[in-house]
Amino acid sequence: MSLRSLKLPTIDFINKRKYAMAFSALLLIVSIISLGLQGLKLGIDFTGGTLIEVGYQQTADLEDIRTKLASANYAGTNVQYFGSDTEVLIQLEPQAISSAKLSSSIIQMLGDGIDVRRVEFVGPKVGEELTNDGGLALLYALIGILIYVAFRFEYRFALGSIAALVHDVIITLGVFSILQIAFDLTVLAAILAVIGYSLNDTIVVFDRIRENFLSTRHIEPMPIVNDALNQTLARTLMTSLTTLLVLLALFYLGGEVIHSFAGALIIGVVIGTYSSIFVASTMILALGISKEDILPSEKEKKEIDARP
Repeated sequence: MSLRSLKLPTIDFINKRKYAMAFSALLLIVSIISLGLQGLKLGIDFTGGTLIEVGYQQTADLEDIRTKLASANYAGTNVQYFGSDTEVLIQLEPQAISSAKLSSSIIQMLGDGIDVRRVEFVGPKVGEELTNDGGLALLYALIGILIYVAFRFEYRFALGSIAALVHDVIITLGVFSILQIAFDLTVLAAILAVIGYSLNDTIVVFDRIRENFLSTRHIEPMPIVNDALNQTLARTLMTSLTTLLVLLALFYLGGEVIHSFAGALIIGVVIGTYSSIFVASTMILALGISKEDILPSEKEKKEIDARP
């Protein structure tokens, strides 16, 4: 069965792009203001600090542990279950005393009957290096994507894909800043995964736009782009919904230790799906994409004809 014989949706995405751009602009402004005013709540992976994992013989009382730590004037503590309700992960910001004395003091404070599983210390210098390396990882990923898409399609498509990816990353970071959710290495990994997911969606749409340009004559870019969005809509939604089902299961059933990771992916998948439909396509139209930009040059045509 050919694609033309299938009953495709006829949603007018292009005429709704102004509303979508206003919505995106609002989200970006709020995210940038929040990131500028209060920033991200960095975890000990980036700030440095001490991590202590302890096991209890019965269900641990997190509120009681938090109260004891607060009464001892330990600032910047984070207490959560780790795997089960009998295992607790305690994270503390850098303190004035050594890590050995700090861990001994906390273990003594929690009382007898606990099993110390591990004690880890991350120095401020290591945290600073991880922060710099994380930022460079994001930058290198975007540069690599820009080069890849420019070679595979055309520079307008490359700029459109980068605009969508920057849009997704800023809004995801903005949500973490607004809600003050801990940002650690697992969240950074989720951000990089979001970049790959969003790019994949965008490439599928761009591929169909290019095919439509090459298979039609004397049609304006807007209806071609709109048809491509409708033709790929079912695939986009099916991929996003099945991915979200897995991520929601991880978020609610995977325990607190991966809440931030799963939460970042959920936000990224939703925003990435939206941006691949509205942001990327709107950008290439704003840059003036046309059929002439897609057609191969005379030199390329001769090379293709000369192939055996």
